[in-house]
Amino acid sequence: MPAQVEVERAIAALRSGQVVAIPTDTVYGLAASFDHPDAIERLYEIKGRETTKAIPVLVDTHERLFDFQRVDREVSVVLAREFWPGPLTLVVWASNLVPEVVHRGAGTVGLRMPDHPVARGLIAGLGGALAVTSANHSGQAEAMTAEEVRESLGSAVDVVIDGGRTPGGRASTVVDLTRTEIRILRQGEITIDEIERVIHDSSVEE
Repeated sequence: MPAQVEVERAIAALRSGQVVAIPTDTVYGLAASFDHPDAIERLYEIKGRETTKAIPVLVDTHERLFDFQRVDREVSVVLAREFWPGPLTLVVWASNLVPEVVHRGAGTVGLRMPDHPVARGLIAGLGGALAVTSANHSGQAEAMTAEEVRESLGSAVDVVIDGGRTPGGRASTVVDLTRTEIRILRQGEITIDEIERVIHDSSVEE
């Protein structure tokens, strides 16, 4: 794990509008502060990401779900309670606390609480949320180490936090909760069967 002083420097870098590569429980991510739209735009430039695609948001606590979700759904609370912190991204209707530069006018946002102390410490230091996308060029393999981030993205990233190899090594499962019927947008660490079991056992209405 990186030293606390390194984490504090990364927090300062994010607050000043820099892009920081951070370790998470799945893969390394590129992070930018909500307070710096220009830094969020740089995430697209660095990755070569389509500008119409929203940037996911990592949060530090379960309570942030209620801050950033505009339409409360019991199923989102059930899934967050079961799988957060962990590799599950919930796509929900975004509240007005989510900047348009993050949701790109779509009005939806992907929320996740990572199971990684460094990531959560950085997020807490920035007020509870960070815009984060995987630290790789779009279409290429995700980075599992800080060295892979440097090899892939080079000097385009202002700061790279070396947290060792990520424990998960696979992207999160993404679940769309913005429609009546729940949709799995990406199969990741958490399986569809696990999600369906939790929903069934909770007796929640989708």
